[in-house]
Amino acid sequence: MEACLVEKYAAAAPRYTSFPTAPHFHAGVDSDAYRGWLGELSPDSAVSLYVHIPFCESLCWFCGCHTKATRSYAPVAAYLRVLQAEIALLAAAMPRSCKVRRIHWGGGSPTILSAGDIAALSTTIHNAFDVAGDAEFSVEIDPRNLSHAQIEALVEAGLTRASFGIQDFNPKVQQAINREQSFALTKAVVDSFRLAGVASVNVDLLYGLPHQSTQLLVKTLVNVLELLPDRIALFGYAHVPWMKRHQAMIEESALPDARTRLSGSQLGSDLMTAWGYERIGIDHFALPHDPLAVAARGGRLKRNFQGYTDDSCDVLLGVGASAIGRLPQGYVQNAVPVDDYGRRVEEGRLPVTRGVALGAEDRVRAHAIERLMCEFRLSGAELRQRFGSEAAKVLAEADEIVAEDDDGILVKDGQTFRVTEEGRPFVRSICARLDPYFTVGAARHSLAV
Repeated sequence: MEACLVEKYAAAAPRYTSFPTAPHFHAGVDSDAYRGWLGELSPDSAVSLYVHIPFCESLCWFCGCHTKATRSYAPVAAYLRVLQAEIALLAAAMPRSCKVRRIHWGGGSPTILSAGDIAALSTTIHNAFDVAGDAEFSVEIDPRNLSHAQIEALVEAGLTRASFGIQDFNPKVQQAINREQSFALTKAVVDSFRLAGVASVNVDLLYGLPHQSTQLLVKTLVNVLELLPDRIALFGYAHVPWMKRHQAMIEESALPDARTRLSGSQLGSDLMTAWGYERIGIDHFALPHDPLAVAARGGRLKRNFQGYTDDSCDVLLGVGASAIGRLPQGYVQNAVPVDDYGRRVEEGRLPVTRGVALGAEDRVRAHAIERLMCEFRLSGAELRQRFGSEAAKVLAEADEIVAEDDDGILVKDGQTFRVTEEGRPFVRSICARLDPYFTVGAARHSLAV
């Protein structure tokens, strides 16, 4: 790819896992607003439940999540009690007939929970909500220090998908990001879950890490392909030390530049597609049988705070400190500091401190950006059919992008806008042109490639 394109379009831009994006949430959406939104839910709503565990045994320096390291289990046990109380508050505020069809535990490291507390949290969820018998239950797994008892507890709780954080297997890269995790250990834990009957495995990798050349990234990918995961996420490392102070431990001079990042992403994509994986959006890959690939082929791919998903639920409930939820009315986020979150729940309040209500124009732009991020295309006819006259302003702006584009990254075929193959690495920058919030405020973002 020409260097001028990288220099022109690789500037910082949001990841667009929501629209409006989280930096533009505000305190006008609070606990009372959230309670009202929950009460207005349709009784037959399909619900996806995200549970955030903001603790790790050690802190990885690349991490962009809201988490903290602890060597004592006492804070984790105390936090679990607050989680259980919040779940009770949520269940009381919404129609009991809503059906939970997806459950995801993220972090931090959910596998910091003891076997007994894994069982206790699962029991709390099933007692509070109407959980579908075929609900997907996925958990982010840290294979380091994971016991057989914890694996058994997760399987007993109904685990259907194990999601492994790997990032990179090269020792020098691992040392630079403070995450030492061998291939042998990872394979042993993956094998243990499969032997226990867990049907699906996915892995998370990062490109753009310190000291990570394209050759080292390819070596890691070859190791990963030996595991034959159902899906692979190859994310670009987001270096945001102004937001995550521990990232300052990473030597910036060791980070690859935008061209090297893009080269690694493209080589990784070529390797995985050669192995039979289908490319999903900007950074996911899945075997043809995987539900994510099936959804992508059927035009049903979605995007949320975990990345690309086939989750079609009407409602996403975020549980835990910093967790974000999505309802038909808009987005909500819980208090980020664990102590503040706990205090609010103990006072009997839903711990939401910020969010955003979606206006008519927001809904049009959210749909347009999601289609570009998921399908690399936007149908003007479909947008008009769905939103009527509200679509006109967004389509006019898309026409302007095409008219001003001398590089051929976005073209128009009839009534459909299409991101070209050359433009796919820069789709976040294209979406930013349709985002009126992007230039408002002081929000800073990671590189768009």
